[in-house]
Amino acid sequence: MKTSAHKAHQRRIGVYAGSFDPLTLGHLWMIEQGALMFDQFIVAIGINPDKKFTFPLEERLKMVKESTRAFPNIVVEAFSHQFLIRYAESMGANYILRGIRSGSDYEYERGMRNINGDLNPNVTTLFLIPPRDISEISSSMVKGLIGPDGWQKIVKQYVPTPVYQRIIKSVRGKSSRTALV
Repeated sequence: MKTSAHKAHQRRIGVYAGSFDPLTLGHLWMIEQGALMFDQFIVAIGINPDKKFTFPLEERLKMVKESTRAFPNIVVEAFSHQFLIRYAESMGANYILRGIRSGSDYEYERGMRNINGDLNPNVTTLFLIPPRDISEISSSMVKGLIGPDGWQKIVKQYVPTPVYQRIIKSVRGKSSRTALV
């Protein structure tokens, strides 16, 4: 196991993973914090072949890249068929960043942190709790808001501008009630 003194001198590389379907202001807050904490910060879009996504991978990559352009130390990538800890190792990361919005998030993430620690004790998992005004935002919540009259004004409050523009584009010409569900 590496010592704290050794970790202090090595380059700090962090990974923040998710499906980002779509990216929300909660995700963006986590990414901004990671960009400030690490020398290099990898935003990794995990591909789960068993999950049905609203936006294809290429669109999610574009949305994240466009929303994080202001941060030169951010790299946006995708990974699949790999545990997050193994992906972090392959990228030379020494930290995994995870967000905690609720007690159930904490219980789940604590268990994952412990398993990851068993697999590689040299990769540290850090938990961040977002500010109250964005702590309830989730991709599922955003998708669930689309449809009723006035949804555009509401959704715009919860996603970065590039994401909002893609949502508008994806529902144009379709029934807004079924476009993203």
